[in-house]
Amino acid sequence: MTLSETKSPRWMRFAQIGLGIVAIIVSAFVLAFPGFTLITIALLLAVVLFVGGIERIITGLFLRGKPRWTNIGLGILVIVLSGISMAFPVATGIVLLIFLAYILLFDGISRIIHGAADKSSNKASRIFSIVAGAISIALSVMIIASPFIGALFVSILLSISLLIVGIQMITSGTIGSRLVMKR
Repeated sequence: MTLSETKSPRWMRFAQIGLGIVAIIVSAFVLAFPGFTLITIALLLAVVLFVGGIERIITGLFLRGKPRWTNIGLGILVIVLSGISMAFPVATGIVLLIFLAYILLFDGISRIIHGAADKSSNKASRIFSIVAGAISIALSVMIIASPFIGALFVSILLSISLLIVGIQMITSGTIGSRLVMKR
């Protein structure tokens, strides 16, 4: 098998350029309104869970035996909790952000311990692990201390990521070539 370059179909190129423009616009929106971004993410998650709860209830209605009532009961619980999340999106966003901060904290501690204790890795890898762990811990402490600053920082990182993805998509659509595997 070999790799060769081929021209993308015209519709695909237009789609890449259009979606790249959308990604750049969303990037600017995320950077301009970090609080709204956090609320939007919380609302989207709540809506997805609400739909998932409905699916659990419907599945439970057509099952036989004990799992039936478990599916229905847990589906109702998911709907109730997602409804609360939709009613209070700011609180939900803050809880999610703080939850993620604690995940970062534990991950950072783990990386530092791994970097300090793993004698089988080379010195550069161990140092990098310790530095990455320290950065994770610093970010988590910053988010826990001030969820607003944490939301702002997360929004900036998300905005930069979307900007890079948008530029890449526009570039791919403009150039119009892609790599394909040939036998």
